[in-house]
Amino acid sequence: MNSKRTFALVKPGAVRKNHYGEIIYLITKAGFSLKAMKMVQLSMIDAQRFYAVHEGKEFYERLTKFISSGPVVALVLEKENAIEEFRKLIGSTDPAQAEEGTIRKLFGESVTMNAVHGSDCPENAVKEWSFFFAQKEILD
Repeated sequence: MNSKRTFALVKPGAVRKNHYGEIIYLITKAGFSLKAMKMVQLSMIDAQRFYAVHEGKEFYERLTKFISSGPVVALVLEKENAIEEFRKLIGSTDPAQAEEGTIRKLFGESVTMNAVHGSDCPENAVKEWSFFFAQKEILD
């Protein structure tokens, strides 16, 4: 597992409001390198497959409905301690609880509409970016 890489997803609310450019700027300003990037629209079936780990949880239906409601920007990022550093940059899942200056504090609206997703461990990062990217689409 490459702990120097992580997966990020700019969610539909932030894309709809044209915040993805500012979000990507903040990510690169924080020292992350972009190794892959694409904008896609997930179907409900794609959303259910992507968030299968949460199936059965009370927020699953709301989350899959939201994530398939508009385009998302998928990113593979690289930096030392990428997962930990990215999770610090994005802040708490609940934007109201997030620290000042974090991406979720700046652009998040609610726990579901919190602007960005970030992988929580190396295994999930690989699994998540593999959902969106073929290996040849990820820069070395």
